[in-house]
Amino acid sequence: MLRALRTRLRLRRAFSPRCLSSSTEGVPHSNSPAHENASQFPTEADVVVIGGGSIGNSTLYHLGKLGVNAVLLEKDQLTAGTTWHSAGLVWSLRPSDIDTLVIGHTLDLVKEGGEIEQLTGLDCGFNNNGGLFIANNKERLDEYKRLQTLGKYFNIDTHVLGPEETKKLYPLMNVDDIYGTLYSPADGCLDPSSYVSALSKAATMLGGRIFTDTSVQAISTEETRGRKRVTGIQTNRGFIKTEKVVNCTGAWAPYISEMVGVDCPLIPFRHAYVVTENIPGIENMPNVRDHDLSVYLRLQGNGLSIGGYEPWPDMLPQGVAKDFAFGLYELDWDTFAFNVEHCAIRVPTINETGIKSTVCGPESFTPDHKPLLGETLGCRGFYQGCGFNSSGIMLAGGSGRELANMVVTGQTSIDMFSYDVNRYHPDCTKDDSWILERSHEAYAKNYAMIFIHDENLAKRDMRTDALHDKLLAKGCVFQQRQGFERPGWFAVDSINQPEKKPYDWYGAYGNEKHEQYSYRDYLEEDYTFGYPRQFDQIGRESNACRERAALFNMSYFGKFYLSGPDAQAAVDYLCCSNVRKGPGGTVYTNMLNKNGGSETDLTVSHIEPCPETGHDRFYIAAGGGSSYRDMCHILNVIDDKGFNCTLTDHSADYGMLSLQGPRSRDILEKICDADFSNKSFPFSSHKLVNVAGHEVRAMRLTFVGELGWELHVPTESLTAVYDAVMEAGEEYGIADAGYRAIDALSSEKGYKHWHEDVRPDTTPLEAGMAWLVNPKLKTDTDFLGRDALVAQKKNGLKQRLVCFKVKSPVPMVTLEAIYRNDKVCGYIRRTAYGYSVGCNVAWGYVENPAGVTLDWLRAGSYKVECMGEVYDAEMTLGAPFDSKNLRVKGDYSETVEKQDTV
Repeated sequence: MLRALRTRLRLRRAFSPRCLSSSTEGVPHSNSPAHENASQFPTEADVVVIGGGSIGNSTLYHLGKLGVNAVLLEKDQLTAGTTWHSAGLVWSLRPSDIDTLVIGHTLDLVKEGGEIEQLTGLDCGFNNNGGLFIANNKERLDEYKRLQTLGKYFNIDTHVLGPEETKKLYPLMNVDDIYGTLYSPADGCLDPSSYVSALSKAATMLGGRIFTDTSVQAISTEETRGRKRVTGIQTNRGFIKTEKVVNCTGAWAPYISEMVGVDCPLIPFRHAYVVTENIPGIENMPNVRDHDLSVYLRLQGNGLSIGGYEPWPDMLPQGVAKDFAFGLYELDWDTFAFNVEHCAIRVPTINETGIKSTVCGPESFTPDHKPLLGETLGCRGFYQGCGFNSSGIMLAGGSGRELANMVVTGQTSIDMFSYDVNRYHPDCTKDDSWILERSHEAYAKNYAMIFIHDENLAKRDMRTDALHDKLLAKGCVFQQRQGFERPGWFAVDSINQPEKKPYDWYGAYGNEKHEQYSYRDYLEEDYTFGYPRQFDQIGRESNACRERAALFNMSYFGKFYLSGPDAQAAVDYLCCSNVRKGPGGTVYTNMLNKNGGSETDLTVSHIEPCPETGHDRFYIAAGGGSSYRDMCHILNVIDDKGFNCTLTDHSADYGMLSLQGPRSRDILEKICDADFSNKSFPFSSHKLVNVAGHEVRAMRLTFVGELGWELHVPTESLTAVYDAVMEAGEEYGIADAGYRAIDALSSEKGYKHWHEDVRPDTTPLEAGMAWLVNPKLKTDTDFLGRDALVAQKKNGLKQRLVCFKVKSPVPMVTLEAIYRNDKVCGYIRRTAYGYSVGCNVAWGYVENPAGVTLDWLRAGSYKVECMGEVYDAEMTLGAPFDSKNLRVKGDYSETVEKQDTV
């Protein structure tokens, strides 16, 4: 095959340009779904979906289930964009609980006798031939064992096989170099045409209307209450009045986004596969993913479709032609040979097999290999549903459901933050080089092992603070969140400064790969399922905080001012906690959705009135990893409720230092003009103080469980204040510390992380944070999510977040199955090693349909499964460390007391 393919493609390159083809010849499932337009073109609709592929039709179907008057517009015929040539692979188990849930809904739709077939009587074209993941080393097999463990919670049956068992299952496979495999019988592949035919039929049966040969020419908007919003859509058939548009146009999504002036951070790539001639003995074989070889092999009749993720993909930064439909590109052998050669390593008979056809079409890819879903901040009523990274077929079912939920209810049924279009900071999405570099790296690393501390090499140092270079010189190994460099940990004993270099594209496109790269080396030391080399150093940073003092640079936080005549009413409605503390008060709180789920966690401080208007003013500090999304949530609620107030972003105007530990008060009193005693400066309060001649807003808060203060510092004063604190703390043994230490300290103290411990699909009551909401529930003050919490308190909990102390020879890495009395009842959401308690500290939700009570929790015996091994787990209802909160109050008379354990 290799010789034949080289010859064939060499001749094609010699006699024809690399041009577009409008022929569907060679695509194994190229029939366009039959469809007749509705008889009368609408003049108005509740929702207009643009794009007739898998995600567009899934969204239309799920909107129909919610009773919405929705219309789908397709400029050509259904599937004409990228859906029609998709390989259609479906892998039921992913290293993400959210991906697994999304795909699970797709399988519920398409399986034999599933939801769509029951409604329409049509076969969705799902071939349930199973899937096989190949491990070429122990660490890869450990990753698969981690997947298998998660599958036990989701009832996904999988089997870890050795080389001999794999050979029996797949006789044509070369197993000489493999370590083991993971076999998943639930996997398979979908025929795109059959899938979309069935989806579109189901959608129209529920009232949806579909119009093909209908191009979108413009989207009309108007500005009210200071926000741009959709008012209608102009097509070649006429105008449709609507307030909601869903952009499901795949690689063409940037064109539609331009119509309303919003960014769409995706890049089309030429993505290809080759269809072989018949291969005797291949019948009924499972689909194969060899992650270490970066290839897949899909059963295609009596042959295979083979492809993968080569390190030098052919990117299309200028986009795809607007009128491109049912088209293909010439296959570039120089790019694709990587995939064929690697597939032949796994199934050697490919070398002797002919080619039936080649398929090279456009696919859209994003900077983190996750889709773009949700309403954009820049235009209300405009929703993205695109950027599916060649996984649109298997993600369409669940994603369409969640898009419909967003459009109709304003929220999702599961935590979709990793898909949320507002997860990126606008400084990133407006930077074409960031989108290009990060999308390439995400593509090239698509089959790389998933480690919880993975960091990107592409487009670093685009958002930094004034301390970046100073901390780098002290050995800081940075992490990047929303493009911002934050301290991860400090390699204090290393002679190699962990400086980040310009992206080398992993040696692709003629770029020379960095040979000496200390930052990359530090990252790779972290890429293990064991304890990394920096484990002890992170422990030293944690211990410095517990025993003396540590200074954390948290300047990447979002900082916002909320002010106006209705500012107090707005924060009352937004926050689930009582924020009526008056000027000088600071409150940690969550902001909820109407189901009581946590949309944000942040602090709200009532500060001095607005100097221009005299109106109430609140200072909001939000975690930098989700601060832009937090801002979107706040602005949307203000808009929906019509509050007369404004939210302004001051993130770049202030840095943020957090001084924590037993000696923090001693240090600050050396350099400040204020009284930091408990009486004068109680917990959850703030005041303006002078630090080394600079005005700073000091807040008595902690996220690590120690006596401490946050210092919110004007950007121009950040370096001077940092120097003053470090100089004053030298006699007390102060240390720099990063977010890896924060992870450890906060985990053992029971402080929650948003998107891990608390999410939009969990409530504060379920998270064991009743103290956050109970005081406000005892008042008459209305707030978003109140009714849901009142109902949940009445009806009881079905799940609850609890802590497990696990003494295991390997660290927990999240997604481990939790057993209660030998039955799976949940999985780990967040974990870190607790240096103060001497074991792994893991947090996870345990579930019971009959109800989760404290008595039920205490009556159980618990274990946690990590990569196939089951360990005893000690369940605690309180924090493993200082559950009495003595240290936060400055009381260091006790350290660790007996916990409520099982």
